Amino acid sequence: MLPPFTAKLQDTLQDYFDALYHCDMALLRAVFHPGAIYVCATEEPLVQLTMDEYFPIVEMRDPPSARGELRRDTIETISFAGPRTAFARVRCAIGNRYFTDFLTLIEQDGRWQIISKVFHFDLLPDEPR
Repeated sequence: MLPPFTAKLQDTLQDYFDALYHCDMALLRAVFHPGAIYVCATEEPLVQLTMDEYFPIVEMRDPPSARGELRRDTIETISFAGPRTAFARVRCAIGNRYFTDFLTLIEQDGRWQIISKVFHFDLLPDEPR
């Protein structure tokens, strides 16, 4: 049986997927804690950004939704270290990249937010639309 706070956390993860798919900056700002960190170690050198550095990158993207991209959003696992701390392994695709995200989340003031995003991506083969 899942803890009762799991539904709210799953809603936050769905908002995360929706924000990335639509490049919805208001929603993206809501799901990330202002002090969150963003780290990618797929390529050298390591990419480590603050939210003030990350948000403009997303804002400049053409939304995957506008390109008619297939959604590949999946919550693979959620683990809890108590009622206010969680870890989620999720996957999603943007363009030709398929991401595996390790998201650490905290609950404050009745809502879950991502406090760290560490991820790897693989390149997808070109697919006809």
